[in-house]
Amino acid sequence: MTDDMEQPLKGERIAKMLARAGVGSRRAVERMIAAGMVKQNDQVITTPATLISSVEGITVDGMVVKPPAPTTLWKYHKPAGRVTTYYDEQGRPTVFEAMPENMPRVLSVGRLDLNTEGLLLMTNDGELARWLELPSSGWLRTYKVRCYGYFDREKVAEIRRGITLEGVQYRGVKIDIDESREKSNIWLTIGIREGKNREVRKLLDYIGLQVTRLIRLSFGPFELGEIKRGAIEQISAKELTLACAGFFRDRGDSLPVEETKSPAAKSRSGWAKAKAKPNKRRINKKKRDPKRRQDNPKAPHKK
Repeated sequence: MTDDMEQPLKGERIAKMLARAGVGSRRAVERMIAAGMVKQNDQVITTPATLISSVEGITVDGMVVKPPAPTTLWKYHKPAGRVTTYYDEQGRPTVFEAMPENMPRVLSVGRLDLNTEGLLLMTNDGELARWLELPSSGWLRTYKVRCYGYFDREKVAEIRRGITLEGVQYRGVKIDIDESREKSNIWLTIGIREGKNREVRKLLDYIGLQVTRLIRLSFGPFELGEIKRGAIEQISAKELTLACAGFFRDRGDSLPVEETKSPAAKSRSGWAKAKAKPNKRRINKKKRDPKRRQDNPKAPHKK
């Protein structure tokens, strides 16, 4: 082997592989490494650039890291009263405590605050979680909101275009509000594309409305649908593939395995299609009908 020949890859960065294994996002893993929580064969890892070919011998805070499982995404109907964190100093219930016992370790895609309910995406892949959260995805997060107060129509136009509040810049939102309403209690829908901290509440407060109930209905192409409050539902591999094809392509990863189809649904390329069976009753009727010209060539043409 010559020196200028391409050498085989030595592995992946440990932060990337641990993110894929569901330990946390890459940034979270980097913080764990900086805190000395990550070890390989009892040796502390000092840099997130460390290359590994597998998670064998890797521990995080004393816990053994399991090999990455196939990338999976779930829809969870978060009820109000749960915080989106693994541990809460105030002892409040968390969304992760509500996960079924047979669920693997999962991460939330973004957060919903204590009093917000509705769709929360969960995944076992930290890289996918980060990709879904990026504002560059441009995915619309849609909320149904019950409000109290009287809104300023000019300020509604401002938040539709985009605005800066207290030094924070917010992109334009999509808001469906009945501007002819004069009642102090109203329902409206609003769509945002970034999901900054308490963004919906702050924008609506700016136009004069106080949020009394906030429900997320959708996150990009994924919708809450009819999932019962507190229930969780796995998104099919087909739906995940279609919605997140860019993620798998950019990562150079294989797409999630499609659900197994019944043999009857499989197409057999190269096989000739079956010919339609003739209708014997119709053929026999034609033969018995003397008026038909094909059976009586001497019959005169009708004018």
